[in-house]
This record gives sequence, structure tokens and C-alpha cells, in this order.
Amino acid sequence: MNSKIVYCSFDRFPSPKGAATHIDAFVRALGQEFGRVDLVTLPHGFSPDSAATEALSKWQAIGVKHFQIETGGSDLFERASRFRRYFDRWWLNRFAGFRPEVVHFRSIFEGYPIALNKDACCHKIVFEVNGLPSIELKYHYPKVADDTELLRKIRHQEEVCIQNADILLTVSDVNKRHLISRGAAEEKIKVIRNGVSLDLFPFRQPDKEQYRSAKQHFNAIYSGTMSSWQGVLHAVDAISLFRRDGDASLILVGPSRRKESDAIRKHVDALSLQSSIELKDSVSKPDLCKLYHEKHALIAPLTRCDRNTVQGCCPLKIIEAMAAGLPVISSRLSVVEELVTHDVDGLLVKPNSAKSIKDALFRLRDEDGLATRLALNARRKVEGQFSWQHSQDQLIEVYQNLLN
Repeated sequence: MNSKIVYCSFDRFPSPKGAATHIDAFVRALGQEFGRVDLVTLPHGFSPDSAATEALSKWQAIGVKHFQIETGGSDLFERASRFRRYFDRWWLNRFAGFRPEVVHFRSIFEGYPIALNKDACCHKIVFEVNGLPSIELKYHYPKVADDTELLRKIRHQEEVCIQNADILLTVSDVNKRHLISRGAAEEKIKVIRNGVSLDLFPFRQPDKEQYRSAKQHFNAIYSGTMSSWQGVLHAVDAISLFRRDGDASLILVGPSRRKESDAIRKHVDALSLQSSIELKDSVSKPDLCKLYHEKHALIAPLTRCDRNTVQGCCPLKIIEAMAAGLPVISSRLSVVEELVTHDVDGLLVKPNSAKSIKDALFRLRDEDGLATRLALNARRKVEGQFSWQHSQDQLIEVYQNLLN
């Protein structure tokens, strides 16, 4: 039977990264509600001996067929070019003489050829805008910042996808404002924020004994990618400042490129923090929740840069920590204020400021009852606004209106 919906993404899937978590939640909802969904992604990318590989290779969802396209290539653009060629072959074999109702894509790398040939490919397009390469690429590939011709081509492809989409999905009001500034019709934009599985992140209320131990040694955690816009080095600097008047450690959990992890280790060595800072690879959601329950605070030190302030985001790490009962310390940016209310369900600090993070850590350590109050309020907010079920219900409503 021909597919009704094609959900394609130039992302590795399954994966512990936030993008894969988002894809999993959305495609499960679409498969359950409508069936006949084709999911097309890159393979998961784990090494053959990875403990996660076997479980991830068995991923399945009701109503969904998963197709993986391995591309190879030495850089992003070669991989994207190969993905497009292989995806085109897959499409011709899969849909000869047939057009799916909806093609749903997440970036220009897989979406541009579809948007350019919309009438021949499908009836409707959903463009899920979580990140735009015209803004993000320079953080991964600094040399492209000066390549005006490349950026012109990228922006053109973004414009084609934005203009030809019937629906633009995005994760924050900051994203929405940016899309409008790029010429998108406001009525086409639907904001569906990231969510959390409340079962995978059960609530554990901070207790007095736990924070009594924090006075002897404060345990903080950062989770997520180690990209420069995340501000990980500010968290490391905050621990260095904290240790002038107390004992503290920080564990950094998540995927990183070799260049990123080397830079962090070099910074840690320069501050003589080898015994206080631990780098750890990605872990499963249940294991991440266990870590959250063991620690005293999540540090989410997002930097003040165009990736966070112009394009926008919706940090999963913050929502998941709020669900688990771990107090959140994060930068006071608009995208964070859409999730966290300062001194009600988290602590917001000056962006790019290790001192402000350090002051918030001391406040959590020294102010009796603060951690419990923040955690209880955060869990209530997540249950009411930020569960994946809530996001999935919004997605289904968008699709029902689109298909009707």
C-alpha cells in the first residue's frame, strides 16, 4: 500500500541526540493516528560494539516503515549531496506514478528538492524548522562565515522551502518571529514545543538530606551536545569559581566532536580541574534520569548568539530536568523564558557569565527549601505544558486540518 505521509530527515536515527528524540515522538504520533508513514533518515551511526546498537536497530513504531540511507562522504556538503541522490533513487522506486499526501522534512538538505518540485512530488509540504544552516553552519564550519556565495545559495534554498511549505512547524516564539522576518506567512506557522516522556523522567523531589550533602560537595550536570552555542566552557568556569569557597564537581554528558571535546579538556587542564570535571558519552534516557536524580542542579549555560537569540531553540535538557525534579540554572534568554520562570521553577542568570552561574549554585546550596520549591513548580509546569503527549496532540491537530 502506498504511503500517505513521508517524514524525511537528514539526521541519524535512532540516536540519543535531541533531534532523534523529537523525530521519535512526532513519527510515532503520525503512525498511530494515520498509518502508512514512511520514515527516511540516516542510520543511527553507533559503532558495532556499542551497547546501544542492538536496541536501536530494533526500533519500530505502529504504522511506520523506517528506511535508512547511508551516504558516506568527507564533509557535510558531500554527505548532503549523496543523500539527495540516494533519496531520489529511493523515491523513484517507492512512488512511481503516485504522490503522497504529505511530505514532512526537517532541513533544506533533504527538503529542497521536494520543495522545488512540489507539484510532481506531493500534495502538501510540512517544513519542520528547528535550525537553519544559514545561521548554524558557521559554528561547525567557521570558514563558511566568509563564503558569501555559499551562504547565498543556502539562503535561497531555505527561502524555497519556507515559501513552498503549506505548514511551518517550529519550537519557539523566537523561531516564529525569525521565520516571519524571512517572509513566511504568519498563518502558516505553528509553534509546537519540545516535550518530555513523563514515564522516562519520573519526578523525584529533592530532600533536605540531599542538599545538606551539597554543602560539603555540590554535584552539577550538563547534558546535551558540546557545540559552542551551548556555553559549556562557562559552566566549567563556574565550577572553578565555586571551588574558591566550596567543593563542587560537574559531569558533562552528551555527544561531542573531537575538536569540541579536545577544547573542553584543554580548558579543564588549564584550570587544573581534572578531578572535578568529567566528560561522559551519551547515555540512555533512563540512565540520564538516574544521573539527574543524583545531582543537585542542571546547568544550561546557553550563550547569547544568533543561534539562540535570532533563530531560537527549545532545549530538551531543560524540560527533561524539570520533569525529573532537578533544579535548573540557565541563561536568561527569550527561548529559555518560554520554558522557565525565574525564581518560580528555575533560576535564570546572565548569559555568558560564569560568575552568575556560580552565584546561582551557591544560592541553591545555601537557601533552605529553594530546590524543593523550584522542583515541585517545574514538574507541575511540565505536566501541564511540556509532555510529549501534549506536543503530539498539537501535531495531530495540525495534520487533521491540513489533510482536510
